[in-house]
Amino acid sequence: MESVLNKKDLRDQIVKIASPVLIELLMGTLFGMVDMMMLGRSGDAATTAASIAAVGVTNQLVFLGLALVQSLNIGATTMVARYMGAKREDRIESVVKHVTILTQILLVIPILFIGLGMTDTAMIFFGAHEDTLMLGRGYFRVIALGFIFQAFNFSIFASLRGSGDTKTPMKINIIANLSNVVGNAVLIYGLFGFPRLGVLGAGISTSLSQVIASILLMRVIFNQKNIVHINLKKKFKFDKDIIYNLIKIGLPASGEQLAMRAGLLIFTKIIASLGTVAYATHQICISILNLSFTPGQAFGISASTLVGRSLGEDEPDKAEAYIKMCGKIGALIATVMGIIFFFFGSAIASLYTDNKEVITGAGTVLKLVAFIQPFQCSQLIISGGLRGAGDTVWTLISTLLGILIIRWICAYIFVIKLGMGLSGAWLAVLIDQSIRWIFISLRFRTNNWKYITIR
Repeated sequence: MESVLNKKDLRDQIVKIASPVLIELLMGTLFGMVDMMMLGRSGDAATTAASIAAVGVTNQLVFLGLALVQSLNIGATTMVARYMGAKREDRIESVVKHVTILTQILLVIPILFIGLGMTDTAMIFFGAHEDTLMLGRGYFRVIALGFIFQAFNFSIFASLRGSGDTKTPMKINIIANLSNVVGNAVLIYGLFGFPRLGVLGAGISTSLSQVIASILLMRVIFNQKNIVHINLKKKFKFDKDIIYNLIKIGLPASGEQLAMRAGLLIFTKIIASLGTVAYATHQICISILNLSFTPGQAFGISASTLVGRSLGEDEPDKAEAYIKMCGKIGALIATVMGIIFFFFGSAIASLYTDNKEVITGAGTVLKLVAFIQPFQCSQLIISGGLRGAGDTVWTLISTLLGILIIRWICAYIFVIKLGMGLSGAWLAVLIDQSIRWIFISLRFRTNNWKYITIR
């Protein structure tokens, strides 16, 4: 029991795992913001708004695919962490093989079919107007192809993090994102003799960066000395226990991600009804909001790994202590971010575009984003800890309640009925995040998540 109460040891373990994730996510988000800024300054006001909107439309499909990939990855992270804690490292290779094979068969193939075979239909479904269609078709298709490698990368990263190795994903993602930024500059603006491709150039660069990450990852997982590795000479066969665990953990997680994407799609279509300028403003705010997700995501991943390991060691009290300590650290960072968004939102938005209407709208929205921070960060961390325990049913219920019901109903009332515009939509986000925080906190306090078993 002494180890559970040793706050310094807990904090050191959390920071050891969370710091590389935080750096990775911050760098990835900042590079993504730079990409958006490049597009925002790649042509006249109408062209840049349509280009940014094209990225937003494409992201709806990509995020849907990645959300489903993540549902399998949650199972992988949880199992790897549990097997590490229980000293059953021999099971890890089979987990990695299962999750990578199932991801490609069940998720990548459908995304390719939609992205390549139903391009216009899919883009219109996700809210594209005619100007967005004209500029965004090529981008949409190229990003769909890159999803093959992106899904593979996500699966391996999840397994590595489950083992406690967060430095390798950090290093590889920084290299890939840096390559993406350089490639964007070259292909968007046509530098060094390359053609000026605009938004299509951004898509090509993004997909190539995923290929680079996959090549670097293969060097890691084919090294038999690493805990997370794959031996191609070793015959693969499906394991009913691992499949059971993936279904038990991943099925509710899949439902959660589908509910989230469905809710966000309805939410985005409501915003798209406000026009291209409002949609572009929303995409800029989403890009900035992604930066604020990083503390909650980083410490949520740390909580997930450490909770899984602690339960594998049969130390549930330590698992609880990890979640609480992660929450305290994350709350401090979220408060600082909230202050920055409240007072400097317009200045941050002006880095993306010269469009005064977009800058003013984004500045107003970011004041609401400031108040979202504490609820968002806390529920991300607690949810991460619950997923690490394999408790994905209650995170599913929380998402169903918050995003699929509360958020879009509030957005419909505020935006369509009351005419509050984009600010009304983001007020709905604040209400959704606060309700999800209450729900997930109540689940954590029951302690029932401590007794979930895996095979």
